Amino acid sequence: MLSQPTAAQQDFSNVQIEAVPVRDGLYMLLGQGGNIGVSVGEDGTFIIDTQFAPLSDKIQAAVRGLGGGDIDYVINTHWHGDHTGGNANFANAGAVVLGHNNVRVRLMADDADAAALPVVTFPDRISFHWNGSDVNLNYAPAAHTDGDTIVHFTNLNAFHMGDTFFNGAYPFIDISSDGSFDGIIAAGEYVLSRSNAETRIIPGHGALAGREDLENYLTTLRTIRGRFQSLIDEGRSEDQVVAAGVTSEWDATWGAGFMNPEQFTRLAYQSLTRQ
Repeated sequence: MLSQPTAAQQDFSNVQIEAVPVRDGLYMLLGQGGNIGVSVGEDGTFIIDTQFAPLSDKIQAAVRGLGGGDIDYVINTHWHGDHTGGNANFANAGAVVLGHNNVRVRLMADDADAAALPVVTFPDRISFHWNGSDVNLNYAPAAHTDGDTIVHFTNLNAFHMGDTFFNGAYPFIDISSDGSFDGIIAAGEYVLSRSNAETRIIPGHGALAGREDLENYLTTLRTIRGRFQSLIDEGRSEDQVVAAGVTSEWDATWGAGFMNPEQFTRLAYQSLTRQ
């Protein structure tokens, strides 16, 4: 099983939090870990994901720099520590944490601090009406994990896709958390079908994106999936599929992220052959 680095393994002293405008009152924060979404306005402030605990003060300072105040709500796109590590800090400061039912289940199984657990959970969908926007939280089944949420700012024509979208990199299919290759593709198709040329998309990792970026991502993943499936249908083993170099034409650009080509290939193979 692959694991993401914990806060204790990293030095955050030099991390800077960069704010990227998305729409009026909506921003993306880059730091270390998963990209954060921020909504600021008359109703208050909520954030999507919290990166690592040692960065919470820097994140709060960045939010204040955008005109926001104390965090009212935290939405988790899934349970991994680079997206939920700051949950307890913000909850202890008064924020309400929300997430899919399985986010709470996974965090509890991981012995997370009780304050880090979502106190509002949902099975399929829940909506916010906040800062002048209708914000729909939609469950993406068996995608990056079994608890992924896609956040849709319908009035703003914007999404936060969490780790169902790694912009410019191979996705992490966390099969140990019941994620799947087909589920990641389905999550992307869900957003693509609701987007247009003006849509802005916050990925879990990578630069702010648009419809064309997501379309290219999905085209590549579908191509790779088809090649993997052909080899699997021929009876090739996992090692043989790795040796075939199916992804070689994208490795130089997509293989430098969290997933190197071999790791991605092995997880994709395991996902496609899992019963």
